[in-house]
Amino acid sequence: MIKNEVEKILNEVKNLNPFGEEVVVVGATKFVDADKINESILAGLKDVGENRAQEFRDKHPLLLPVNYHFFGRLQRNKVKYLIGKCHLIQSVDSYELLDEISLQSTKQNLITNILLEVNLGEEQKGGIILDKMEDYLNYSSKLNGVKVMGLMCVLPNLDDEKTLKNQVENLRKFYDLHKQKYGFKHLSIGMSNDYLLAVKFGSNMIRIGSKIYGARK
Repeated sequence: MIKNEVEKILNEVKNLNPFGEEVVVVGATKFVDADKINESILAGLKDVGENRAQEFRDKHPLLLPVNYHFFGRLQRNKVKYLIGKCHLIQSVDSYELLDEISLQSTKQNLITNILLEVNLGEEQKGGIILDKMEDYLNYSSKLNGVKVMGLMCVLPNLDDEKTLKNQVENLRKFYDLHKQKYGFKHLSIGMSNDYLLAVKFGSNMIRIGSKIYGARK
């Protein structure tokens, strides 16, 4: 089942991005055991990611070679679990977190790639509103050990395709406006319930959990 789902999703998004970009499929592996994750890697996934820093720390030694991401809410005292092991921290949403990533990365003489998380106005979610994003980009560009590779967003859980389309397109416009200046490569939008729409309107990275691994316990 995992193999079939991985192959199906990779095929679905292969030529779907309207900008001709390769779409990176990241397996979202919260509460998924290492054997199942490795099964998905063998099926063709090159990227997987965690929502919890402790899971990241504990599973990392058990996995086949892969780009390992993090996209959950991240506390400053857990940053140390990720530095040097994380291909991309996708959920950076505060100056304090940026400072800690810079500090821990500089200690190890490393550059940590990150995405800044966008909040579309949902108070219960983390992220930075777009009106403040320019300030964060300027701040990040001056830090040692940190490289902003683009933006991440969790779309609202809506059935209104027109609204979701407009949100993705607006994020894509912002992304393109700043892409050259900051060297953006990733616009991470879309999960199991909305990834096709997200890619169709400009996302080039998606985070897929239940669609690949089944419902979480």
